Amino acid sequence: MLNGKHILLGITGGIAAYKCAALARLLVKKGAEVKVVMTPIARQFVTPLTMATVTKNPIVVDFFDPENGAWNSHVSLGMWADLYLIAPATANSIGKMAHGVADNLLLTSYLSAKCPVFIAPAMDLDMYAHPTTTRNLETLKADGVHIVEPESGFLASGLEGKGRMAEPETIAEAVDAFFEEKQDLAGKTVVITAGPTYEKLDPVRFIGNYSSGKMGFAIAEECAKRGAKVKLIAGPVSVKAVHENIERIDVESALEMRDAAVRLANDADIIVLSAAVADYRPATMADHKIKREKTGAMTIELVPNPDIAAELGKMKKDGQLIFGFALETNDEQFNATGKCERKNFDFIVLNSLNDKNAGFRYDTNKVTIIDRDGSITPYDLKSKVLVAKDIIDYTIKKLNK
Repeated sequence: MLNGKHILLGITGGIAAYKCAALARLLVKKGAEVKVVMTPIARQFVTPLTMATVTKNPIVVDFFDPENGAWNSHVSLGMWADLYLIAPATANSIGKMAHGVADNLLLTSYLSAKCPVFIAPAMDLDMYAHPTTTRNLETLKADGVHIVEPESGFLASGLEGKGRMAEPETIAEAVDAFFEEKQDLAGKTVVITAGPTYEKLDPVRFIGNYSSGKMGFAIAEECAKRGAKVKLIAGPVSVKAVHENIERIDVESALEMRDAAVRLANDADIIVLSAAVADYRPATMADHKIKREKTGAMTIELVPNPDIAAELGKMKKDGQLIFGFALETNDEQFNATGKCERKNFDFIVLNSLNDKNAGFRYDTNKVTIIDRDGSITPYDLKSKVLVAKDIIDYTIKKLNK
């Protein structure tokens, strides 16, 4: 899908810059024309000669060439590009982008760009987890910047954690997928549940789980990009929905999620049940903070929450497609298959806590789709953005059967 596309590749000064030669080569092999703009310090990690050789285009670093005074126009670069990809994007450059600082050619090109912008953050784990970086990334997301999430692993500091720039193949796939955006869900309404539910014990405590909502939100973004009108019923999560086709309905408890889902289900063409709904809630909620007793155990009576999936499965109309998720720890396929049948799903997406870097809170996932017809389709570990694409591709095939 990149054939003939103009990709402006911005390289900032991080150790991950060494991967950019491979990244540029992948983009060129996919048919793109690539031009590179580097920050001055990026030249210490990968040479302009290397990047010029790979891209077959001269590299620009400064606003003008001191040898002949030739001007490198940031406006022209922004107008030329069909997509601006900044990889690696350091914490320093991310902060400057978020606050409109334009002290090098790469940043002025960003502020001048009219095209979509992708960034691939890369930094040490403490820098990535710092509240300032989190706020800056949220600002960029709100501005419409696409984030290719960093990965977990060994870092240049010798520590291990999240902050590694995504591999060149992952970044190239994300860019390719952006231009592959189909409108094969145009005219469809999709209802999605995502995130956890919180069941209150008292005004300050609750029963909940570790769900971040990232998988459900990724599916919502993918459906919206394909033209669907998305109704996203979100439990208490910090993830933000960006696409204009997404209407977010915030809920907290299972009862609130059930009411919203039943209200919206009748008009849905597709229902996606990805929320991790609490199976039980306290029989009563204290109206004040429960104090710790000096001695003795505390007993909490729990009552079942409504089974949202089963209820929507019974309500299912002709032509309506419903699928859900199964997070398992043992007998994975057996348990997921049984759930698919009991809930009247068209198919179920299985992920296992036994798979490394998959499940709650991770930015990656490894899933297997189990169909009511008995077919089983496994997928490799990949970012949740790309997992969402696989799941919706499968959904489209089911709709077109």
